Formats: sequence, structure tokens, C-alpha cells
Amino acid sequence: MSDQRTHREVARPQINMRTLADFMAASEQVRRTLVRSCKYQPVARILQHDDAKLAIGRYLRGDADAGYLREQVESLRDRMADTPFEADTNQHNADYIERFAEVSAAIELPDVERLPPGDRQPLMVGGMRVTVELHLMLERTTRNNRRRLGAAALRYAKRKPLPPAVGEWQSAFLLGYLARTTHDPDATPENGLCLTIDAHSGVVYQAPTDSARRFASMEAACTSIAERWANIAPPPNARL
Repeated sequence: MSDQRTHREVARPQINMRTLADFMAASEQVRRTLVRSCKYQPVARILQHDDAKLAIGRYLRGDADAGYLREQVESLRDRMADTPFEADTNQHNADYIERFAEVSAAIELPDVERLPPGDRQPLMVGGMRVTVELHLMLERTTRNNRRRLGAAALRYAKRKPLPPAVGEWQSAFLLGYLARTTHDPDATPENGLCLTIDAHSGVVYQAPTDSARRFASMEAACTSIAERWANIAPPPNARL
């Protein structure tokens, strides 16, 4: 008999950074849906934008120019695919890069050193495992030889700009994340270097001045979700 499951259950409280930002800016009804989607994840494959984020990350670091972005769009459009899902994934990634290229001239980033993100470990926040995806690290040195750190993460939705509230919440998380994972006493995360980049609109959201308060609110939200995790019911008609 074929596997008829529609969802898999995640045993321990877990959320990704993007969904946490969405949650903090959402209504109560949407929040319930988001939390349920974290505990009960679809078995079916979900379209990913890995090729697009890799190409755009290179561009943002200064390792590639606009011509490279155009080449990546054409390559993805022409790429052979073994399945309809792969073909669809290629086209969506091409759309992502193409849209970013249209707005890239409007994107203003700090004039600082730009570095690859490297591997980033999840962070435990209020009893929840929060996974993190970064696309660029930023760093500058002050006149007193102190290092200031930051990170940038892309957001993209086709035909839809990122809500400003979501961008601010995500950048606030980035600042808090770096504050809790940076162990160099001479390196301090900086609001102006913690950025969420909307690849649809070209708008860049810095970590707001009240980011410490916001991170505390995210921690409280994670604690609340973790406490009720065991009692979160699956979606209607879900087969586990």
C-alpha cells in the first residue's frame, strides 16, 4: 500500500526565523495557522528557492554583477528537468532572480565588508528551536578597532512585497541572534547592520531601535508556543 500520509508531526517545538517574524506581525487567527504548520509539516515536497538565494547572495557580496544575474535567469529557464516539479522549481527560481534584478539598483546596503554567511546553528529561544538562514554577513571596524557585526537575510514572495512589520521583526531577531551567538568580546552586533532584504520590492529593513524589547517579546511568544505544543491539533483531514 502506498503511503497515504499528508503530514508529518514534529515532536519537539521548532520554528524557523521567517515564520517567527510572520507570527509576531500576524493576527491571532493567522498565528494559530502558522504554529500548526510548524508542528504538522506537509509530506509533499515544497518548492525551494536555493538556486536564487545562492545567486543573489553572490551578487550582494560583490562576487558577481548584474550580468551574472541575467545569465542565471537564462540558465534556469533553459535547464532540463526530469519531473514537472523540478521544472516548476527552476522557473520559480528564475522568477525570483529576475524580480530581484529589476529592483537591485534601489537596494541600499551599508558600505562595509560583506562576507559569506557560513553555517549557522539554530538558537533555543523560550524552549523552541529556531532555525536560521542567513545570506550575507556584514562587518566594520570602528576607529577604536572594535568590530561591529551584522547579518542580512532575503525574503521573497511572488507579486507581493514584504509587510514592513515582518521585515522589522525579522531584523530584530537577527540582532538578537548575533548577540547570543557571538562570543568575541571585541565584536558587537549593530542595529544598522542587521538587515532583511525584500527581494520583491528592494526595500531593506534595519533592526529597529527597540530590537531588545522585540526579542524579549519573541522569547515570550516562543515560551507560550512551547508550553502548548503537545496540545496543538493537526489540520482538518490531515493523515499522519
